[in-house]
Amino acid sequence: MVEEATHAGYPMDAAAVLLIELEGLRENVEEQVEQIREVCESCRARQVRVAQTAEERDLLWKGRKNAFGAVGRVSPFYYVQDGVVPRTQIAPALGVIAEVSRKYGLTISNIFHAGDGNLHPIILFDARKPGDLDKARAAGAEILQYCLSVGGSITGEHGVGMEKNEMMDRQFKPETLETMGAFKRLFDPENRLNPGKMLPTGKGCLEIRQNQNGKSWL
Repeated sequence: MVEEATHAGYPMDAAAVLLIELEGLRENVEEQVEQIREVCESCRARQVRVAQTAEERDLLWKGRKNAFGAVGRVSPFYYVQDGVVPRTQIAPALGVIAEVSRKYGLTISNIFHAGDGNLHPIILFDARKPGDLDKARAAGAEILQYCLSVGGSITGEHGVGMEKNEMMDRQFKPETLETMGAFKRLFDPENRLNPGKMLPTGKGCLEIRQNQNGKSWL
């Protein structure tokens, strides 16, 4: 999908492409390039390619930066997740995502930050097909649950909001969530700032709770 959309020069028969960028003094970078080449080859990378010009480097990055748009060539709808796993768990996580893909019969593409374990599974579905959106959400929830099971998080950079707030109690203990709520009430006693976001609200999306001062908050 990415290569057909951006013509970045990625091998069409590769299962994955890993971009590694280095910066610093030329001598140091050249030494690091050879070290990285040795590591990649020891891990059976089929090809190690080093950009020779700024234009070639930009083209390689163009594929990564435009990957989400490229998915639109294949699916009119997609659901992006934002889980995190320890870097040592990236490969197992990709295996689990592949299993989830087969389980729900949905294509899942993976765009992620290999340096910090921040995963962005792109779950392709068709909202016009009954049940497809529910399957996409269920698939996303299973992926996030796996992230938690290996010591990760339900979000790495895009936040919780209203989409994943009901999963917060899977990551944090009740007393921790209460501390978060108390901290918010300290600065927002009338709950006017982004009500119903981040913290779990319970099954009812407008659940009302009482604080110690008798004030209502969501």
